[in-house]
Amino acid sequence: MASFVQADPVPFRTVSLDDYEPLVGAATVDRIRAKAERLRDLHIVHVNSTYYGGGVAQILSSLTLLMNAAGVRTGWRVIQGRPDFFAITKKFHNALQGARINFTELKRNIYEEVVYENAVRMHLDHDVVIVHDPQPLPLIRHYRKKSPWIWRCHVDLTRPDREVWNYLASFIERYDLVVLHLPEYARRLRVPQRFVMPAIDPFSVTNREMSEAEIRERLDHYGIPDDLPLVVQISRFDRWKDPHGVIRAFELASREVDARLVLLGNVATDDPEGPEIYQALLAHRDDRILVLSVQDSALVNALQRRAAVVLQKSLREGFGLTVTEAMWKGAAVVGGNVGGIRHQITDGVDGFLVDTVEQAAARIVQLVRDPDLRRRIGAAARETVRRRFLMSRLMEDHLDLVAAFEARFTVRGRLP
Repeated sequence: MASFVQADPVPFRTVSLDDYEPLVGAATVDRIRAKAERLRDLHIVHVNSTYYGGGVAQILSSLTLLMNAAGVRTGWRVIQGRPDFFAITKKFHNALQGARINFTELKRNIYEEVVYENAVRMHLDHDVVIVHDPQPLPLIRHYRKKSPWIWRCHVDLTRPDREVWNYLASFIERYDLVVLHLPEYARRLRVPQRFVMPAIDPFSVTNREMSEAEIRERLDHYGIPDDLPLVVQISRFDRWKDPHGVIRAFELASREVDARLVLLGNVATDDPEGPEIYQALLAHRDDRILVLSVQDSALVNALQRRAAVVLQKSLREGFGLTVTEAMWKGAAVVGGNVGGIRHQITDGVDGFLVDTVEQAAARIVQLVRDPDLRRRIGAAARETVRRRFLMSRLMEDHLDLVAAFEARFTVRGRLP
C-alpha cells in the first residue's frame, strides 16, 4: 500500500508531539508517543461533512496531522451533497438539539440517496472508520464491515426530537462504539458509549501567539477600530449561538459603558441556514455594532486577544471550541450556561456563565469596568485550557479509543 514519503526537502513541517512538551511535560509526551507506537501499523480514517467552517473541521485538521506525525496513518474524507441534502441534515442537527421539524419520507429518501452515492465512490477499507455527526451516518449500511466503526457525535443530545432520533438510531446501532462529548448526552442504545471532550491546537493560525503589530494589521485590514473596549462573539451564524440575544445584551450594557460589539461569523458549507441569519443581523449594524462574515483565522485570533469581553451566549452547545480558543488567549469569557460551555468554565473562576440576556449584559458591564478582574479571569482560563483542552490530550483519547479494539486487530494480524 502506498504511503506518504517526503521525497524532496521542503520549507514546511507539521506540528509534532515534541512541540507540546513545553506545555504538557515530557512524561505526558512520552506516554502518548508510546501509545502511538503500539498502533502505528493501523490505518484510520475520519469522515465528516466539511473541510472548513466549524469546530469539527478545525479538530480534524489538526488531529489528523498530529496523528500522522506520530506515525499513525490517519486520513480524512468529506462527503459531498446537493443543497437539499445539507438543508435536510441541518434540520436533523436542529432536531437533535430539541427543535421540531416536518419529518417526511422525501427528506429521508434524499438523505439516504446522497449518502449512498458517497458510499459508491468512497472506498473505506481502513482498520478504523470514525464517522462524525448525522450527515455521513448511514454510510455504514453500504459496507461489509470488517473493522471497527465509530460514530462521533458533536451535538447536544439531551432533548432530541423523538421521531428523528429513533430514525437515526437505526443507523447508530450498527456502529461498534458511540463517542459523545459529555455523559449527560448519553442515550439508551445497544452500543457502548464513551465520552471525550474536544480540544484546540495551540499552534494553529487561530491560536498561535501574535505580536501587537500582527493584531493591529488584522484589525486595520477589516476596519475594526479599538478606540473603545471590544465585546466579541465569534461563531457560525446559527440560531443556537443566539446572535440576536448577544445584540440585545450589548445594547443593555451600552447604557452603562462605552464599548463596541463585533459579531464575527462564517457560513459552513454544510449549513444552509447561515446566510439568512447573517442577512438578518446586518439590519443591526452601526458604528458600535459590527457584523462580519469572514473566513480568516488570523482575524479570529486577533479579536480574541484584543477583546475586553468574549461572549459565547449559546442556547445549545455541544461543546463550544470558540470558548476554548478565547480562554487559551487569556480572554475574559462570558458563556451560556449550557452543554459543553459549563464543562469548560467554572463560574467566577476562569470565566462567567449566564442564563439570560440581562445576566450577559451585567457581566459585560462588570468586565469592561474592571481590567484587573479581566486579567485574573483570563490567566485562570489559560491554565484551564493548558491542563484539560489541548490537542495532545485529544490525540491520547483517540489512541485509547482505537486501542480498545486491540483484540480484533490482533486476530486480523494488524498488531503484533
